[in-house]
Amino acid sequence: MRSVYRALSGLITLGVVVQLAAIAAAWFLVLDDVDNGGVFDNNSQNWGHVLHSVVGMMVIPLLAIALLVVSFFAPVPGGVKWAALTFGAVVLQIVLAFASYSVAGLGALHGLNALAVAGLAQMAGRQAGKSGTTPEPVAA
Repeated sequence: MRSVYRALSGLITLGVVVQLAAIAAAWFLVLDDVDNGGVFDNNSQNWGHVLHSVVGMMVIPLLAIALLVVSFFAPVPGGVKWAALTFGAVVLQIVLAFASYSVAGLGALHGLNALAVAGLAQMAGRQAGKSGTTPEPVAA
């Protein structure tokens, strides 16, 4: 279970990286479209925006739930704490995403919180690499 815990935390971190790349590509695609005479409005979307939404609204939350469930069974020191913190940051991330449509300035917090999600998931993964007990010294 420890390896599952570690893999899930790594996948959450990877998901954040994918989202960062996707949203950057999305907005550069928008700028390119506008430079070529296109219009960006409520009906516009490109693969970058779609990928960002799918990973952020479905993939990462499911991974965070799975990490939290696995944390109760994996012998990881502080594993439940780090999984719960990661899950909480993911929930906050979704709340900030929706709130940013009403208060655009919250979009900055959405971007910063993404880094917190990645950092917490990485900490969870590091905890999985630690053992819960002190190893016995080897006799000479």
